[in-house]
Amino acid sequence: MTSDRMEAFTDGVIAVAITIMVLEMKPPAGTDLRALAGSAPVFLAYVLSYVNIGIFWNNHHHVMQASERVDGRVLWANLFFLFWLTLIPFVLHWINERGIAPLPIAVYGIVLFMIGVGYIALQRGLIAVNGADSHLAEAIGGGDWKARLSLLGYLAAVGLDFISAWISIAIYVVIALAWFVPDRRIETQLKA
Repeated sequence: MTSDRMEAFTDGVIAVAITIMVLEMKPPAGTDLRALAGSAPVFLAYVLSYVNIGIFWNNHHHVMQASERVDGRVLWANLFFLFWLTLIPFVLHWINERGIAPLPIAVYGIVLFMIGVGYIALQRGLIAVNGADSHLAEAIGGGDWKARLSLLGYLAAVGLDFISAWISIAIYVVIALAWFVPDRRIETQLKA
C-alpha cells in the first residue's frame, strides 16, 4: 500500500481537530480590554496547542514524504498517534472551563507525551516497512534524540505540574520552540 491515502486521512483528521479546537473557545464575557485580558490564558493555551499540532503535522508530512510504503503496523501506529492528537481539543476545552489548574495542565502533558510515543512508533514502523536503506532510515540514523528528550521533558512537566502549572507550561513552550524548525535531516536526505 502506498503512503498517499494515509497521509491524506491524517491531514483531514488534523484539520478537524484544529477546527474543533477553535470552536471550543469561548469569547470574552465583556466588551472591554479587561474582559479580553481575562481570556489571555485560554488564548495562549490555544496558540500553544495550534503550534503543537502544526509541529506534529509538519513532521508527519516529512516522514511520509520519505516513505513509499505503509503496512498494517504503520496504519495502527498512525491511528494511535491521531487518537492522542485528537484529544488536544478536549484538554483545551477543560483548560478553558477550569483555567490553569494542575490536573488539566498535567493531562495536557500526558496527551503530548502519548502523541510523541505514537509519532516514534509511526517512525519506527515506517523504517521497518521501507527498509534500512530507505530515505527515512538514512535520515534518522542512530535515533531521534530530540524526540526522546521531548518525551522526558513532557514527563518532567507532568511531575512538576503539581508544584507549579506555570513551570509545566514553560516546559511545553520550550519543547515546542525546539521543534518549531522542522527536522532538516529528512529534507536533506530527499535532496540527495
